[in-house]
Amino acid sequence: MTEPVLVTIAASLATRAFAGLYALVRAKFADDPEATAALTAAEGAAPGSPQVAALAEALRRAEAEDPPFGDRLRREHERVTLYKVDNKVTGGANHQVVQAGEITGDITFK
Repeated sequence: MTEPVLVTIAASLATRAFAGLYALVRAKFADDPEATAALTAAEGAAPGSPQVAALAEALRRAEAEDPPFGDRLRREHERVTLYKVDNKVTGGANHQVVQAGEITGDITFK
């Protein structure tokens, strides 16, 4: 069975949400037509789709064959998702919102 983290990585790859992660996998799969086909087929696919599952399986095989690649894959995934934020603003369009990583000092809305 494929690890859940690999399914999560595969879903991220399907949306090309993280360019560095996608480039790492694309380079790894460059000499493997089957794995490249899985990466291409998963593009734009839903997270629970068979295409994403097939890509996760291709990642599992790549990790098993090349543990240093698996380490790089997981480190890159952790790096790009470390500061992932899911914002939800409710209450209509008349509210003021600021999104920031760090603010020093005051904020004034006018």
